[in-house]
Amino acid sequence: MMKIRWILWVGCVLIWSIYIPTTTQTRFICGADVSSLAHIEADGAIFYDENGVIQTDLLAYLKTQGVNMIRLRLWHTPADAMYDLDYNLALASRIHALGMGILLDFHYSDTWADPANQIKPRAWANLSFDDIRQALYDYTKEVMTAFISQDTPPAMVQIGNEISGGMLWDTGRVRDERGWSNLIGLLNAGVDAVRETSPDTQIVIHLDTGGNRHASVWFFDHIINAVDFDIIGLSYYPWWSGRLTQLSANINILAYRYEKPILIVETAYPWTLTWADDVHNPVGSDDHLLADYPANPQGQQAFLQAVIEVIQNTPNHLGMGFFYWEPAFIPTSERGSPWENLTQFDFEGRVLPSIQMYQICLS
Repeated sequence: MMKIRWILWVGCVLIWSIYIPTTTQTRFICGADVSSLAHIEADGAIFYDENGVIQTDLLAYLKTQGVNMIRLRLWHTPADAMYDLDYNLALASRIHALGMGILLDFHYSDTWADPANQIKPRAWANLSFDDIRQALYDYTKEVMTAFISQDTPPAMVQIGNEISGGMLWDTGRVRDERGWSNLIGLLNAGVDAVRETSPDTQIVIHLDTGGNRHASVWFFDHIINAVDFDIIGLSYYPWWSGRLTQLSANINILAYRYEKPILIVETAYPWTLTWADDVHNPVGSDDHLLADYPANPQGQQAFLQAVIEVIQNTPNHLGMGFFYWEPAFIPTSERGSPWENLTQFDFEGRVLPSIQMYQICLS
């Protein structure tokens, strides 16, 4: 009986490997989300390389290490102009001048959009569904036009951020069939705006479900034949997403089921469990860790190497790469950080060994 099961399993794998087309993706993405960089720089943050030399342009330093794409978050009308369009255009110019690609992350909110928060921009708060869909289309087109006008077209665009529960709540919240219909309409409005203004830009649909195959399949089964997108994007944080084996199982199922490239658009791991300030951090205790990866610089490096190996082992080369989330979000004299023990620089801005993991993209 065991021999028969083994033969059936091998047969299924062979059938899948024949059926799934090989992707044309050849460039592995070594990315970083440094959306907070301009604020940190304005606060006087200083970064040092492995030789203790001050790096006056962190973006240029990241490029020398192998980073080939930068992710930027975009908020609609934030209260303090943080992460608004002008802020992002300025960073995009610097990124483009260095020859790195841009992944633009539309939050479609005035603040953080994530699994617990998908708040409409204040300007759209009282609009009907049809008017919100039109506003989303117009806004997306306006933003894309601005990026193109300054010759910094994004290589990729996210239509929403971590939208496993939908976006623009409650209009696009996925609690029933009407919610799914609304969400699909909103996603397609964003897709249409991007396709019309920048046909070469690839479109990412991003969930927070890196280690949850059931939630991932549930979501993408609803949209796979209804929304024209190019890339499956996932967040993977062990304290929220589970073990590396869960990430691997999820990626494999998604690759087989949908035949689309898969990109880890957010990941990180602690290099220490201590904090440098009084701002609350999401990580600070042993139960946030994976068993084989201690909270020290070597453990952080080993974790990122393991994540890269999982991505590289995605069936049919559908693993596109990864983005480390906010590697330079260190505390400054002006403000604390919720992320300083998850960065790739220590509290004083000295680079950590995990920066070496980008070097796979130098060859």
